[in-house]
Amino acid sequence: MAKKIKILFLCTGNSCRSQMAEGWARKLKSAEIEAYSAGIETHGLNPHAVKVMAEAGVDISAHESKTTDAVKDIPFDYVVTVCGHANETCPMWLSGSAKVLHVGFDDPPALARELAESGADEHAQLDCYRRVRDEIKTFVEKLPGNLPG
Repeated sequence: MAKKIKILFLCTGNSCRSQMAEGWARKLKSAEIEAYSAGIETHGLNPHAVKVMAEAGVDISAHESKTTDAVKDIPFDYVVTVCGHANETCPMWLSGSAKVLHVGFDDPPALARELAESGADEHAQLDCYRRVRDEIKTFVEKLPGNLPG
């Protein structure tokens, strides 16, 4: 049996995008990938992310928002940053032997806030989460083939 690739999905707060990526990788690629997620800081698990992932058949409700300190002893093969801030501030020790790949996705909470401020209903706000959820799924479905060699 081939060794699983260890991937850390890194975001700013480990509340939404990185959690979605970890959930998809565990659901779709568990035979090939050992998936983790973390943040530069913690913002708590986003309940809207949990909701839209559940709609797609992926339960991330037991996930916890954690910082990179929680995974510092894991020898990752890849660190995939899913937001610009994480890409810009990725701790140097993470990229020691791991290859770093940046794949930026829109920030659903920020998009939903903008929609709420303009009077959009909750369904429209959740659609931001659904779109990003589906974009992340498409990326994960192509793993490990879309990782740098």
